[in-house]
Amino acid sequence: MRYRPFGASGAAISTLTLSLGHDSLARGKGAASDLIFCALEAGINAYRLETADPVLAEVLGQALVNVERKLLNVSLQLGAGDGRRGSARDFTAEGMTVAIDRVLQISGLGWIDMALLEEPGEHELPQSSLNALKALRATGRVRYLGISGETPVMDTYVSTGAFDVLATPFHVNSDWRVRSRMRVAREQDMAILAYGYFPDSLNTEKKAITLNQPKKGLFGFGGRQKQDPLASVGSFAFLHRTPSWTAEAICLAHAMSDSSVCSVLINADDIERLNTLAAVPEKEMPHGLSAQIEMARVAA
Repeated sequence: MRYRPFGASGAAISTLTLSLGHDSLARGKGAASDLIFCALEAGINAYRLETADPVLAEVLGQALVNVERKLLNVSLQLGAGDGRRGSARDFTAEGMTVAIDRVLQISGLGWIDMALLEEPGEHELPQSSLNALKALRATGRVRYLGISGETPVMDTYVSTGAFDVLATPFHVNSDWRVRSRMRVAREQDMAILAYGYFPDSLNTEKKAITLNQPKKGLFGFGGRQKQDPLASVGSFAFLHRTPSWTAEAICLAHAMSDSSVCSVLINADDIERLNTLAAVPEKEMPHGLSAQIEMARVAA
């Protein structure tokens, strides 16, 4: 595992963060605990709770109880409901405070390193809620405040200077808006977390080939035919054709290669998948692959 400074705090965070949600509990509490133990053995010291679910908080707290707390980085996603069907979005001061206190009480973690607000709308986060979060930070129950999302309103939240962390989707085909937002966040000494490193648009070779290709014109002209040997030129087809590498591993390595990214959020429902992803930070991407990624991105 590799580690990077977490923003301006000086703390070290693993380049991978294990994200834990209701899917993590699908095989039972024991399997979820084993997954966290496996992550610890792989050197992962960062964990995100996707909801304030008490069972999830209990499992994480029990799994981490023997690890020195200051060596861990635990974040809690707020505002998106508890993950259950029909749960409502809640960015009220009371709702977020209750969620944080519930997780702390059940997990015994002592504090939450990051409170991550899940993509609040332009008028969805009142000043009273922000004041409540700042009060929680002042009392030490929360160390840092973060904003997570990809909509244009994220630019406004980043520019306020009220947040310490930006969680953003970031992948090989991210457009200039995302990259510009990351640059602004970096200039404001915000820590940056990346997620969505392997989008659905790239998970098969067929999708990767057609992603950036021009569409046919009005009368069927334009674009390239399947039999055309140049059909995959300027596309992301190489992601699925690189020896000894999977497309997902390349995309994960690329997200970690950006020095402004502190850590990349990953999801793993079983130990085998977790071990596969945890091995990526130790691998060096083949020579020339970064240039291929950049050429394919520019071709869009």
